[in-house]
Amino acid sequence: MAYTKLTKKQKVLNLLSKGRPVTWTSLRKRFDLTSPRAMIDQLRTEGHMVYINTTPTGTSYRLGQPTKAIIAAGVKALYGKQKFAYSNQ
Repeated sequence: MAYTKLTKKQKVLNLLSKGRPVTWTSLRKRFDLTSPRAMIDQLRTEGHMVYINTTPTGTSYRLGQPTKAIIAAGVKALYGKQKFAYSNQ
């Protein structure tokens, strides 16, 4: 059986999915990333909800669920201010 090597992106996603915050520094050192922010932005464009927490000690990232406000903003961006009407016909 052949073993498929995981990409850096998949390794970062696996680490974030454990539920604990991951610091910017640990992403940079552990996965040899030039820009952890670029990796996070790429995960976001693929549809993952990655939150940034900024503290005096540094920046950390965590994976979460989108809020109703974020979903509503996405729907508004897609469809604008049109009224929705449903018909049973």
